[in-house]
Amino acid sequence: MDPLVGKAAGMIGLSHERLFQLLPSELTLWVDPFEVSYRIGEDGSICVLYESPRAGGAARTRERPSGCKAEWRGGRCSPAESYGVMTVSS
Repeated sequence: MDPLVGKAAGMIGLSHERLFQLLPSELTLWVDPFEVSYRIGEDGSICVLYESPRAGGAARTRERPSGCKAEWRGGRCSPAESYGVMTVSS
């Protein structure tokens, strides 16, 4: 588990054991400057958890389906750039 995730869980009163019970196994989470995304399982769909407009209010130009279910129906989507990845598994 990423130490920052463990620390954040501890700050709100969750033990590592409880956090592993709450999170799905094989959860991968990554953060870039304007987006937080996750995937469950090695071949799972990539879902955007949070997306922020770029500095100055400019919207992102990359189009995406209107949600994780739409991405799943349309095929597997992957981020365009390379990201640091954290994997949590129990």
